[in-house]
Amino acid sequence: MEPMSRALDLARQAADAGEAPIGAVVADASGEVVAEARNRVEELSDPTAHAEILAMRAAGAALGSSRLTGCDLFVTLEPCAMCAGAIAHARLRRLIFGAYDPKGGGVEHGARVFDRPTCHHRPEIIGGVRESESRVLLRAFFQERR
Repeated sequence: MEPMSRALDLARQAADAGEAPIGAVVADASGEVVAEARNRVEELSDPTAHAEILAMRAAGAALGSSRLTGCDLFVTLEPCAMCAGAIAHARLRRLIFGAYDPKGGGVEHGARVFDRPTCHHRPEIIGGVRESESRVLLRAFFQERR
């Protein structure tokens, strides 16, 4: 399964579990999925249990390295500043995300972590991949809770 399709499936699973519908997949340079995760903030009572963080932790464990050089991260929503910082530390090759997040994003919006002169690594960034599907999931989830 294509990594962004899998990330969207994971986002749906997150929503079904009462979590913000965000899914993330780490793939190696050949496109093989190394790790995947969905948001688990509420389930784990952990504000850092974002899909991106959990997927990068699992990828690091699977590869035996804290550096994910040559790997790509596919995520359904523009990462927040915390996740963007972790992406820089992991040295991911590429970040591919779905929906833009003008309110909480830390890549193209808000903190713009990778644009800071103190940021030691900037991955290639591809935003808006299957954006409408990601946005529809997020809007439906949050409309139900308002």
